[in-house]
Amino acid sequence: MQLRFLGTSAGMPTRTRHVSALALQAEGQRRWTLIDCGEGTQYQLMRTPLSLARLEAVLITHIHADHCYGLPGLLASASMAGRRAPLTLVGPPAVREYIEAMKATTGLFFDFELIHVEASTLVEAPLSLADVTVRATPLSHVVECYAYAFEERHIEASLDTALLMAEGIAPGLIWGQLQRGETAVDDHGRHLDGADYRLPSRTPRRLVVAGDNDTPDLLASICREADVLVHEATYTEAVIERQGTDHGHSSAARIAAFAEGAGLAGLILTHFSPRYASRPGGAYCIDEIEQEARAHFGATLMLAEDLAVFDLSRDHTLHQCE
Repeated sequence: MQLRFLGTSAGMPTRTRHVSALALQAEGQRRWTLIDCGEGTQYQLMRTPLSLARLEAVLITHIHADHCYGLPGLLASASMAGRRAPLTLVGPPAVREYIEAMKATTGLFFDFELIHVEASTLVEAPLSLADVTVRATPLSHVVECYAYAFEERHIEASLDTALLMAEGIAPGLIWGQLQRGETAVDDHGRHLDGADYRLPSRTPRRLVVAGDNDTPDLLASICREADVLVHEATYTEAVIERQGTDHGHSSAARIAAFAEGAGLAGLILTHFSPRYASRPGGAYCIDEIEQEARAHFGATLMLAEDLAVFDLSRDHTLHQCE
């Protein structure tokens, strides 16, 4: 499962970061899913191999500008590029109202069906996409906001090749039959049952992508079996104290401490306040976010950058792609 960050800034873009957008794609597949769609998302997509024709669903965590202002333009561009296949749009009710208002006031039009799904319905009944199932849980922010949990659907069968070789069954057509769970007959007339040569299936990969959230403990249930959490770390605690408010956001310390307590193996931080520069020298540096998070989380920690790609492999390990 591959995560491609299209925007990692909070509130407004900077010279090096666009606002929130994240693409999720199963390996070997051209179809993909978009989580949030801040201003400039379609521009960022032009710098990737992703195609709007292959976009299966858009999931909006909440209606704030830095998470959805790119959506009307993306829909219009998809239509002008010739898309005709239906597109699923998940989010709070305000997302549908926003699109309808844009259609009414700007002439927004697209030649494909937009299938609206309210995020609240995914709390009890998961949505099945081609490669993943999606669940949701509400978060604490100044507007209705959600986290989305993704679990891969198709777990490949694993064949016990060592046992086959030990029994003198050479690679060939029989292996393919057994791989499919069928019964095969070998050169000696033995009937081989595919079920006898299957290894225990691996567990599905699971990841959670959260919207803005000032109370990480709300993620406890949905993160219980997750491998990776993607969560905002808009501020450090020092900045929150200086401001006198968190504006409904989390700090690096707050989310890192939650991830440590939840036993998560991987944490990717994103949605950084524009005040944090990429390099030391200014009043604030992104290194402060990382240092605060590492003081509370001992497993794999990544800080997202625009166009960075991360892979959650079949063995449930997280790494950044070159």
